[in-house]
Amino acid sequence: MSDKQVVVALDIGTTKVCTIIARHYEGELEIVGVGSHPSYGLKKGSVINIDKTVRSIRCSLEEAKMMAGISNLNSATIGIAGNHIYCFNSTGVVPVRGSEITYEDVERVIEAAKAVVMPSDREILHVIPQEYKVDNTSDIKEPIGMHGVRLEANVHIVTGLTPLIQNLVKCVEQAGIGVEGVVLQPIASSRSVLSEEEKEAGIVLIDIGGGTTDLAVWKEGSLIHSEIIPVGGNHFTNDLAVALKIPHNESERVKIHHGCVLPEGLNQSAHITVQGLAGSSAREVQLSSIASVLGARAEELFQVVHDIIKEKNLESDINGGYVLTGGGALIKGLPELGEYVLERPVKLGFPKPFGGMTTIMQNPKFSTVLGLLLESDSSEITKDSSMHFHASDIIARFGKSLKSVFKEIF
Repeated sequence: MSDKQVVVALDIGTTKVCTIIARHYEGELEIVGVGSHPSYGLKKGSVINIDKTVRSIRCSLEEAKMMAGISNLNSATIGIAGNHIYCFNSTGVVPVRGSEITYEDVERVIEAAKAVVMPSDREILHVIPQEYKVDNTSDIKEPIGMHGVRLEANVHIVTGLTPLIQNLVKCVEQAGIGVEGVVLQPIASSRSVLSEEEKEAGIVLIDIGGGTTDLAVWKEGSLIHSEIIPVGGNHFTNDLAVALKIPHNESERVKIHHGCVLPEGLNQSAHITVQGLAGSSAREVQLSSIASVLGARAEELFQVVHDIIKEKNLESDINGGYVLTGGGALIKGLPELGEYVLERPVKLGFPKPFGGMTTIMQNPKFSTVLGLLLESDSSEITKDSSMHFHASDIIARFGKSLKSVFKEIF
């Protein structure tokens, strides 16, 4: 299997590191290797222990390579999240140099939209065009070939703290594989879960991971807002551990197998046996008590999402409702509670089927890594956010982009 045939995606999350290896077969991607390992060394999406993170990545990679029968991998597309991510919209305007708009004109207007004041420790990860305007005509998706004298672009810019990006890239490289691209996780999840019709109608993807909940708001096929909320599935687990006075591992087991966020729909007399802290005996706990704890956290999370949408004046854009995905979205009753708090339709989103191990991967907890696989296979990310960069040359690339911006301005 040649290197060109192989596509690798690496999702480094707070709770798990997942690797997928795929190859091209008859024009389609076919999954040939999957590796998953508990993640140690990350907190809320950011690296806090390099050695532990490297070990987790290496274990995940080795498992995937063994399944795929591949001894060596060159590079992978990785996902990034964390509360250091900051996203905003920007506008650029340039005169059209010729009689019609060319690819160079589009590049210049994108550069103009990127010419924003940013702290020196912040890196641009994505510049995603939302719409173009040619003279007085708006809502244009592809302006190349059109006639006009003035070209304007509205873009969505995703930035992250350079040191934290460097830490993540360094961990991947120390695990023995290069970084082909860095993709914002909610963008990747949207790619694998949402249909083009849903993106056109106006929809919000809520990806509930272990340490963060990632938002992506789509309208008319374009990303109009994204945000990382520092609350995830681990917070549900911690709440249960504190409320029931049980170990974290036992709390996670209870959440996965018996978790629900709607106590009203449960038999009030139903109960389960839980293991207490070291030295204490097992005891019985009502399922309604578990649901009350989880429900309080879920309601708080949905309220935060509701407040963000209201603050950004996006309520009128969400005609398609909300889609929940990610491993944290598997708690029973979340869609129903979400509909009550968000006052819009809410459903559980599953990734689109792939060739190969479809049944194994058809789970919301794999939405991000499957989206990374699709992004890695597309040509879109290689234009802007990657090009085989390494931790040592991120600063150099950032300086180069700044020089081009100043050149355009002056």
